[in-house]
Amino acid sequence: MLTSLDRLLLVRGVPIFKELRDDFLVRLASIMTEVYYPANRTIFAEGQEGRSLYIIVAGKVRVHIGEKDLALLDKGSCFGEMSLFDAEPRSASITAVINCECLVLTQQQLYEAIDETPGIAINIIRLLSRRIRSQNLQLNELQAARQS
Repeated sequence: MLTSLDRLLLVRGVPIFKELRDDFLVRLASIMTEVYYPANRTIFAEGQEGRSLYIIVAGKVRVHIGEKDLALLDKGSCFGEMSLFDAEPRSASITAVINCECLVLTQQQLYEAIDETPGIAINIIRLLSRRIRSQNLQLNELQAARQS
């Protein structure tokens, strides 16, 4: 079980929460649920409905579509944030590579937090924008390589 300070440090390290005041982060961290997943357990599957964001406390997960790996994430990384906002099915699957512990924030908890501190929405938009830019860059590089 994480201490309040451990929770605060983890949540503060997540890019979407970096610019928020500590008093808000303490509150947010305190309402998150700790969840454990054994190695090789699917946390969620592509296409499933999702309404939660996850922060990795310990362990490592793989982001994948089918057997194609998209990313490996470890301590301090977050995943699942897109479904908090668009109510669309999960765009990829997440599987624990090794035993994994996560903090989970539900959509309802996040919306209540945004009502209290709207700046959190701006931070999440920035994170999503960076991810889209990164994917666009990768696509452009792939297209350029194919044309060569």
